[in-house]
Amino acid sequence: MTATRVLVLNSGSSSVKYQLLDMRDRSRLAVGLVERIGEQTSRLRHTCLASGDTREHTGPIADHDAALKAVAGELGRDGLGLDSPELAAIGHRVVHGGMFFTEPTVIDDEVLAEVERLIPVAPLHNPANLTGIRTARALRPDLPQVAVFDTAFHTTMPEQAARYAIDPKIADRHRIRRYGFHGTSHAYVSRETARLLGKDPAEVNVIVLHLGNGASASAVRRGRCVDTSMGLTPLEGLVMGTRSGDLDPAVIFHLARVGGMSMDEIDTLLNKRSGLFGLCGDNDMREIRRRIDEGDEEAALAFDIYIHRLKKYIGAYYAVLGTVDAVAFTAGVGENAAPVREAAIAGLEGLGLAVDPELNAVRADRARLVSPEGARVAVAVVPTDEELEIATQTYALVGKNN
Repeated sequence: MTATRVLVLNSGSSSVKYQLLDMRDRSRLAVGLVERIGEQTSRLRHTCLASGDTREHTGPIADHDAALKAVAGELGRDGLGLDSPELAAIGHRVVHGGMFFTEPTVIDDEVLAEVERLIPVAPLHNPANLTGIRTARALRPDLPQVAVFDTAFHTTMPEQAARYAIDPKIADRHRIRRYGFHGTSHAYVSRETARLLGKDPAEVNVIVLHLGNGASASAVRRGRCVDTSMGLTPLEGLVMGTRSGDLDPAVIFHLARVGGMSMDEIDTLLNKRSGLFGLCGDNDMREIRRRIDEGDEEAALAFDIYIHRLKKYIGAYYAVLGTVDAVAFTAGVGENAAPVREAAIAGLEGLGLAVDPELNAVRADRARLVSPEGARVAVAVVPTDEELEIATQTYALVGKNN
């Protein structure tokens, strides 16, 4: 029997998201989420897509080991257990791969050690990713496990885009450079945008705007990333739900020296209490738009700051690429907030960019164009699918050996 299934695991500090896919037709067999791991109020929600059954359990789940065993149990109840001979591999999302990992990688002890060495530049994400990997390996030590790195797609950036203008010896010693994140989403969306245009990815230049609570932009030239907005960490770049994005570094010194804030307090401010939330008290774009419609000036200013930064990056990446075939909006805000797309493109007609109001207002779960017919540069809405991208990369690496 040929093994064609891939289990995708995304392990967070207190959660595990998972999907089981059959790569023969890229269909989903099961999806689920374990959250609040380590608490008395842990919850597991599991859906078998073949039967349509959804089961939910609440109660204490002590750790990731217990969480993955519970997931395995739910899959087993549907005849999709981890012991199935049809399971080809487990694909893991790993946030930070540094410069060492430029493509999906079969996990062994050396890979784990390198991911662990990268914890100082990804202290919130890599430890949780490692926990999920180690637990899964213990459950199925005989099964190929593959790490798919958020940073990998961006390792094609040239040095002039990846380097900060600081002493290179100090930068190299401390691994300081621009890594970028959301790479699986940018890879998937840039490729799907080319498909939407009826072209090969190697033939098109795309600006991808991944706009969720975390937000990032990328400039993709003929299928390869040449610039992206996030840097050493996911804090740099666009205005986000709770992150500030680009900031004069001296603000940090000022807050420490004049404001008397500790490094931990500043870290919390910039990562968790800034962005849209810091500006107006809301990080949900739907709520912000509702407040704007009611005349709320604070929400309107937050929206304008968000759009101003976004428009600057579109222009900057247009300049980096020289010619642009498409601008693609994706993720929660990018896919669903028509006013964001309209405002971000407004005034860029001189660059060949425009949106058709009627097309832009349509809600759909498929990739589509929202630019007028015959527009010089296409404006697309492309639903992202990071789990499918992880499964695709995982199966491409190990499927040929099954």
